[in-house]
Amino acid sequence: MLEPSSQPQDYLTSLTKPPPAPPPTKPNRFPSLISSRPALRVTSEFDSDSRVFFHKVSCKLFDDLAKLKLSFVNSVKREISEPLLALTSKHLSIHYDPEEQNALIKSSFDVGPKLHFKAAHDVKAKLGEVAMIANLADPGYAVELSSPVPYVGLPKATIRFPTGEVTLEEKEEEEEVPRKLLINGILKGPILNGVGAAHYTDEELKLRYSYKDGALSFIPCISLPSNAVSFAFKRRFTLSDKLSYWYNFDSNGWSAVYKHTFDRDFKFKAGYDSEVRLGWASLWVGEENGKARTAPMKMKVQFMLQVPQDDIKSSALMFRVKKRWDIL
Repeated sequence: MLEPSSQPQDYLTSLTKPPPAPPPTKPNRFPSLISSRPALRVTSEFDSDSRVFFHKVSCKLFDDLAKLKLSFVNSVKREISEPLLALTSKHLSIHYDPEEQNALIKSSFDVGPKLHFKAAHDVKAKLGEVAMIANLADPGYAVELSSPVPYVGLPKATIRFPTGEVTLEEKEEEEEVPRKLLINGILKGPILNGVGAAHYTDEELKLRYSYKDGALSFIPCISLPSNAVSFAFKRRFTLSDKLSYWYNFDSNGWSAVYKHTFDRDFKFKAGYDSEVRLGWASLWVGEENGKARTAPMKMKVQFMLQVPQDDIKSSALMFRVKKRWDIL
């Protein structure tokens, strides 16, 4: 009697076995620009007052590790000027000016958990600066030492703390005059339901007090030893309407600005400045301090009307347009 063959069973088992896994591939540690072309971003801005175009062309490289940007000015006569080429990354940036044939190089990186180093160098002027910043144990406290390159005099020292900062720096006087040590600083803190600040620089002390609540702001300021006094007053009537007023007692100069916001992308402002005797009004389409990419159709538009008090006939209507394109 013949024994049953095991060949059909082995054949069925081979059909049910999963295919062998492919050999593992090593990850590419160096991203390539050939596999995918970087997307270009073009931003153009036109100013009717100066009658020039401002252009910026940028793209991200190496999987967003660096950014390359070219900016230049184009006049209505098709003349190109002020070109600037910049390559920026997290720890290094290079700005090159083709007209001046000069480059500005900046670098910054962490030396340790609480120690930061930064440096800047102007190639053509052969000047630079190095700085070391140490963050102390408590948050808000830091010490920074910076020195120009080539080395001249003592390094500049800045001590930062939660309520301000103090800077010690040597001032270069005329020849055969010893260097002078200057102390500059800012100190601020809560006073009488507001915030007081003292700013001392170049042997001048500015005292400022700021009181703010939900709808009202009052900010007086005095400078010593000139005894110049000024104050700012801001009043918010509604969430969309705001009035700002500034007055200088020394020069009797004043200015006022009224602002009405329709929504995030539409804003109207009107004001008057007594020092230049000029009234003006402007209309913004797109967030005033935002970027063009967040504006409707990625385009920001500003219309400005200027009316001189002494010569109304010379009033001028100006506009500025900023548009962004994404080229894939």
